[in-house]
Order: sequence, then structure tokens, then C-alpha cells
Amino acid sequence: MIGRNSFVILFFFGILCTGCKSESEEPESIETEPIVFTKEAELYLIKPEGDTIQKIDIEIADNDYERETGLMYRESMEENQGMLFVYDTQSPRSFYMKNTYFPLDLIFYNSDSTAVSFQENAQPLNEDHLRSGEAAQFILELNAGLVENWNIEEGDTFSVVTIEE
Repeated sequence: MIGRNSFVILFFFGILCTGCKSESEEPESIETEPIVFTKEAELYLIKPEGDTIQKIDIEIADNDYERETGLMYRESMEENQGMLFVYDTQSPRSFYMKNTYFPLDLIFYNSDSTAVSFQENAQPLNEDHLRSGEAAQFILELNAGLVENWNIEEGDTFSVVTIEE
């Protein structure tokens, strides 16, 4: 019986020793590739009378994964770039800035591509809800300050030209 008890004690002691980790060991960091902008289309911001406000290069978020991820984990975006979120239907929308590292302006557009509301200067990493206020089917994210700088207003529209591959 003593032999069996000794074996059981040594067995559990061995398990405890192999499961222990030195406190001086640093956690292993994982290197990841930075997310780079991929131009998928050109978007023209247009005044109601037809004048072009600005042309920008855009990425298009048109599936659940892309819409949920958006511009998260990116360090910055060029002034003439943006991301257009596309939904199948018009509905009240809500965004937040979780894991987004630079401030943004959000423009909410209805189903006929008319700007209906804005959220300007959304702050990085803020998880407060940024609501559309009106039903929206498209949302354009730009660097913060561009709505004011480019004088984008409710009633302005957009047009998208896709890039041939």
C-alpha cells in the first residue's frame, strides 16, 4: 500500500511541476501585418445642383464581416480615402469606434444616396453609439473634419464608379 500511495503522490507532484510556468517568462508577442487600404471604387460627393464636391477612393464594406470590422485596427487613412458601408435595406443605423485608432466623420445616406445625417469627429476607441438619426442604407466614413472642410450638407448625394479588375 505504501508503494501505491507514493506513486500517486509522485504522479500528482509531477503534474503540478509540469503545469507551473516561470514568472519571469515574457508573454510571446504575435507580429501581424498592417491592414492596408484596397481601392475598390471611386466615390463622387455631389451637390444637389450637380457640382462635384470631391472624388475619393473607397473600400466597400458590403457583407457582415466587413461591416462589423470596418476601419478597425488601422493606424490612419489618406485624406482622399474612405469606406462605404452598404446595407440591403434602409433602416436606423448605429456605429461605434471600438478598435478604431483615428477620428472619423460618418455620413448617413438614405436609399437614394442622399445625405440625411452626420456624426462628426467620432473619437478613437470610443464605444458610445453613433446613431444615424434617420433611416440609412449607406454610411461613408471619412477622416474627421472633412465634412466641414468640404462643406458636405444634408441633401448632398454620392455616385460610385467601380474599378475594373
